[in-house]
Amino acid sequence: MQNQSPPPVRVRVFVSGVVQGVGYRYSTMDRAKYFGLGGWVRNLPDGRVEAVFEGSKKAVEGMICWCRRGPTGARVSELVLEYEDPEGDRNFEIRR
Repeated sequence: MQNQSPPPVRVRVFVSGVVQGVGYRYSTMDRAKYFGLGGWVRNLPDGRVEAVFEGSKKAVEGMICWCRRGPTGARVSELVLEYEDPEGDRNFEIRR
């Protein structure tokens, strides 16, 4: 029997605080690519940042941990997580 890799994990993250105008989206994209994650990130009109990460459980957990701090200049006050069914995202992008 062959070793099967564990199924991917997908999570939608809503980040509140001082997270716009501090390079949060670009830093998120760099970090997600470092972890080998698919998904996307965008600013929301209410001042939050929304992101979707898909990949290995360990990589997604690492990304969530990073999101709690964010880049230099960000001040994260709250993180809301919503787990979803994986969709097969392999690339990561910034959405407008």
